[in-house]
Amino acid sequence: MDRIAFDIAHLLAGGLVLVSFMMIYQDRLYALLNVFALHAVVLSLSVSWQAYTQHAPHLYVTAAIALIFKAIIIPGVLHRIIRQMGIHREVEKVVGAGVTMLAGMGLVAMSIVLMLGLTEAADAFAREDLAFALSVVLLGLLMMVTRRNAVSQVVGFMSLENGLILAATGAKGMPLVVEISVAFSVLIAFIVIGVFLFRIRERFDTIDLGALDDYRGEHE
Repeated sequence: MDRIAFDIAHLLAGGLVLVSFMMIYQDRLYALLNVFALHAVVLSLSVSWQAYTQHAPHLYVTAAIALIFKAIIIPGVLHRIIRQMGIHREVEKVVGAGVTMLAGMGLVAMSIVLMLGLTEAADAFAREDLAFALSVVLLGLLMMVTRRNAVSQVVGFMSLENGLILAATGAKGMPLVVEISVAFSVLIAFIVIGVFLFRIRERFDTIDLGALDDYRGEHE
């Protein structure tokens, strides 16, 4: 990989870490979903660049999955769930944003030290790419454990998965990257459906469609 391609790949991977911090900082669900859509767009660009530099056309499928499902469909579905179910639109945090940001910076530093120390035999790009990927994974995990709202926890899980995809695409010759991406997208879809059903049951004490139709008829 030449120097310019190397720098662009690092810029995109570093951008993914930066957007992860932007997600941690958000205190409104709508803003969080919009920033996550940006996270997915940056991931798609990063994977597309890897596809170009590695001459791996199958990675364009992974990039398309990230763009279509994570940047468009899933944020749109979650926006609809929040609006229709009347979910509390502020992100409920276990600790303050300042403490969470400091913890995030500590996790990024740990990721860099850990990966650069354990992967000395690998080429420079793979080492640094794995450090960025681990940072994204840990920041996603941090979001999951410091948020009370189910929707924001789902977003944390999806950003964690973005880090795993970044790691998989950065490793040349990694098998089943497309299949892994599809499997994670299906898993995320089921999680979103689960959140939707949970909120229906929490609000109406049932998920029976007949009972929900009766409830709607009473309030029309």
